Amino acid sequence: MKKVTFILCVVLTLLSSCRNSQGEVSFLPVSSGRPYEMLLVIDKDMYERPVGRVLHDVLCSDVPGLPQHEPQFRVSTTPMSGFDRTYKIFRNIIVVNIDPNRFTTTKFKFVRDLNATPQMIMTINSPSEAEMGEYVYKHKDVILDFFVKAELNRMIKLLERNHAENVASVAKNMFDCEVWVPTDLNAIKKGKDFFWASEQGNNLLNFCMYSYPYTSSKIFTPEYFMHKRDSVMEKNIPGAKEGMHMATQVFKGQPLIESEHIVVRHAFAQQVRGLWEITNDNMGGPFVSHVRVDTVNQKVIVAEGFLYLPNEPKKRDQMRKLEAALYTLQLPAEKVTELETEGVEETDSTEVSGKLKNVSKDKQK
Repeated sequence: MKKVTFILCVVLTLLSSCRNSQGEVSFLPVSSGRPYEMLLVIDKDMYERPVGRVLHDVLCSDVPGLPQHEPQFRVSTTPMSGFDRTYKIFRNIIVVNIDPNRFTTTKFKFVRDLNATPQMIMTINSPSEAEMGEYVYKHKDVILDFFVKAELNRMIKLLERNHAENVASVAKNMFDCEVWVPTDLNAIKKGKDFFWASEQGNNLLNFCMYSYPYTSSKIFTPEYFMHKRDSVMEKNIPGAKEGMHMATQVFKGQPLIESEHIVVRHAFAQQVRGLWEITNDNMGGPFVSHVRVDTVNQKVIVAEGFLYLPNEPKKRDQMRKLEAALYTLQLPAEKVTELETEGVEETDSTEVSGKLKNVSKDKQK
């Protein structure tokens, strides 16, 4: 009886751990590759021609809001003839299909968790290289948005299972909100309508939340955001000496921020990326903020992640981790949902699998 119970526990453990990107039980292998790595299935000669250069330039464009150049994705390539079992379990894949006999127009299609989990495979079908190059350039934001959100959704799933419970408790008590941040952020400092969570002892990764009354939709401007942010940070995040405090970095009188309006769970949000500094000091780094409206309590809720990594030239992955945490913010009466993408049609996995096998066979002949 004890042996049966033990076997049953092992089976249940395996079932609970083998889940795909949708949270469903899966027996697929775990995908290979690190976050923000991309496999481009394209012939070497084509990759060196204009269509391949466009794809490379799109995928390797700079991550916005960082103080140095860093590519959105690290790209590897393989020809279709070499697209074997090892490559097919990569986490992010773009397959380039150009055939005037099979395609009349250029289209994106995607399938998730086809050969591994988590996995996203996008196929770009086109009758010609010239048309595909133009199409990719025109829809470059769609491609980046699609794969960045796929990675953010993966991180959100991880945060749902393992996050800092003490931060979630503070957010609930102070703002009646739920939020999931990395477990490393376990040191908390509180202020008036404000709290700051950081890594104990080093403050490398940081998260803060604060609120103020909602007056009208006219407040969602870069100027108003900077005014509010600087006043809150001056009171709550001081420097090492008197007269030092956090502020939004400016250059030649202009704030180094990028503001845009986005949609989070079918509601308006302002997203702001920029650089921060400690006045009269040499400390600084990137930040990203979500400004949202708590309609239940008529308050503006700001959630922000910021980094201090002076000795680390690569900041993309850590910044994206904090950005994923912002998307977990649940205002009163909200629930976390998957980030949605537009402009890419989902297709049946068996259909894609068959096509990839056929193309691979044709290449080998």
